[in-house]
Amino acid sequence: MAAMLPRVKHTLTSSLRYKLLVLVFFPILIIALLTVGFVVFWSQDFSYNQLMRRVHTDLSVTHASFVRLQRHYLGRLEGLADSHAFYTAFSNKDAVRIQEQLAVMRLTAGFDFIRVTDLHGRWILTGQPSQGGTSKLGPMHRRAVTWGTPVVDIAVYSASELENEGAELVGKARVPILETPHAAPSERGTEDRALVIRAIAPVRDPQGTLVALLDGGVVLNNSFGLVDSIRDLVYGPGSLPEGSFGTVTVLLDDVRISTNVPDDSGQRAVGTRVSDAVRSSVLDQGHTWVDYAFVVNDWYISAYEPIVDAYGKRVGMLHAGFPEAPFRYAYYRTLGAALAFLLLGMLVASLVVARGARVIFQPIEAIAAVVRDIRSGKDRRIGNLAHDDEIGELARQFDATLNLLTLRNEEIRQAAERLESKVEERTHELREKNERLEDTIAQLQAARQQLVAAEKLAALGELTAGVAHEINNPIAVIQGNMEVLRLQLGDDIGRVQVEVNLIMEQVARIHAIVDKLLHYSRPSQSGIELREVEPNRLVDDTLVLVKHEVEGKRLHVETDYRASGTITIDPQELQQVLVNLMVNAVHASHTGGLITIGTRDLDSHGASGVAITVCDQGVGIPSEQLSRVFDPFFTTKRVGGTGLGLSVSYGLIKRYGGDITVTSEPARGSTFEVLVPARPIFLDEGMTAYPLAHEEPEAELVSSRRH
Repeated sequence: MAAMLPRVKHTLTSSLRYKLLVLVFFPILIIALLTVGFVVFWSQDFSYNQLMRRVHTDLSVTHASFVRLQRHYLGRLEGLADSHAFYTAFSNKDAVRIQEQLAVMRLTAGFDFIRVTDLHGRWILTGQPSQGGTSKLGPMHRRAVTWGTPVVDIAVYSASELENEGAELVGKARVPILETPHAAPSERGTEDRALVIRAIAPVRDPQGTLVALLDGGVVLNNSFGLVDSIRDLVYGPGSLPEGSFGTVTVLLDDVRISTNVPDDSGQRAVGTRVSDAVRSSVLDQGHTWVDYAFVVNDWYISAYEPIVDAYGKRVGMLHAGFPEAPFRYAYYRTLGAALAFLLLGMLVASLVVARGARVIFQPIEAIAAVVRDIRSGKDRRIGNLAHDDEIGELARQFDATLNLLTLRNEEIRQAAERLESKVEERTHELREKNERLEDTIAQLQAARQQLVAAEKLAALGELTAGVAHEINNPIAVIQGNMEVLRLQLGDDIGRVQVEVNLIMEQVARIHAIVDKLLHYSRPSQSGIELREVEPNRLVDDTLVLVKHEVEGKRLHVETDYRASGTITIDPQELQQVLVNLMVNAVHASHTGGLITIGTRDLDSHGASGVAITVCDQGVGIPSEQLSRVFDPFFTTKRVGGTGLGLSVSYGLIKRYGGDITVTSEPARGSTFEVLVPARPIFLDEGMTAYPLAHEEPEAELVSSRRH
């Protein structure tokens, strides 16, 4: 009995090993066969779906890049329209500087043509030599003019329209059409049309009124920078299998006008056409094609979408894709490697099962799997392995350590969030305090400027009052002596009556000037005769007074009357201000120069006041002297200037609550703008405004002002 025990044990061991092998290998064999069949079927379907999703994503990125490029060109055009340099050149009608800026924009931004047009599309200025013309009209132009917003879209230009934009563009856009397999029959030999990215940006005057348009275009025919940049973005290094390459194409109708798809000779396949199936689906039906397609000379995994112009018409296609052959070869290699790996795994698993090592290594594999997951960022635990040996104890201690580490990490995260919140709160408080400080500084600066101006006017007023007082004494003496002279001469006064009357008139005139000076030195409403005045008519009357000065230098005066409202003011005081500004403009102008005088309302209804502008093209005022032009006794005239004209004018306008502003540039001229409120600020204190006196004859008014 004792001798038989080892044999029985060996038999039982052999039997159990055999049963284990049969139990393990039979299911493995069945599963292996089913797995191979499933893998082959599933991998084909999965690979196809993955490739279709990939190329569809590539088309989406291509479309986004195409749209972004259009917005980039529009942004560059808007940047030029809103730039200070362009605004200054356009305001000054400096054609040379505008053409220089347009030429720089063509070179730096890649525009093939760029124009400044009026609202009817007629060219005002271009970025290259041209005889003039009219830009292409249509929905884009109407939207830009009607809504005053920038517009960018795709447009198709015929050969004649291209020639209108530039004769050299016709040759650049011409694409010979090549015979292509699977393409629809066609008798066309050349594509003379062009697909153009066209952008229109509004140009506005200082009041925000749309006055002109910047119209630019980029011809996509035979232009490869766009497709190459999109290809480099979508199909960067490592994005496709070795030996494969990505392609991006822009098509006009069904003809490739810009592409990096190679032909048989390795050159760009410009002029080839898409297959008839793709053309029918995309252009005729408006669908997006995502499938295999024959491209030039090989099958590609392709995605096409229609390109729609501003009229909503499908005029071309956008394509992204890559050759199918490298993926097919890669698929076969991967499938073979997967099958080999499967067979190898089955062999290894069979050996492991046969040797009975799986039971030993299972706890260790579980621990290793948890470690790998934790290293990759997952939160896992080993759990109960149902082992009471050293491996089970190690698993429990490892789980406890992981729990403690997780707790500490959570505490650190919460502390970091609290710290970040506190920092943001302090930063926000500091930012608010800085903003309040900046506002306070700005208010102090404004108050200081007002105080300085008030002090200057007060000093001038005191000086003026003293001068007026001193002049009154000799006036009284002259009047008294003239009365004595009249009495002494008696009837003989007839011989010098004209001279006596002239002396008395001049004395009265001096007396009136002195009264004006006294009113200026003591600002009040007494002595002011307020009337409703038409600014345009007052400017015309004033021009008569300075006519001799203007004709003496052979100057040309242009007027631009846009004011429609009236103002309540003493017309003689306002005319005194305008005469001073016009005479200054005459003195600053060169012989034969131009003076521009204009009026405008300060709002859309003319209820807030009127602005009167006097602009010359003379010597100008240096920037360091602009802040002093309204100071008493400051003058830029070398001979004959007293420095009181602008100061007195400034004080007169300020009495009514108005203002005078000046802008100037040396050798370019100066612009003075008088801002007069519709009603003076002191009318509410009991003054009366006389109605508009239309019945006064203009000739008499001018005559009285001349005397």
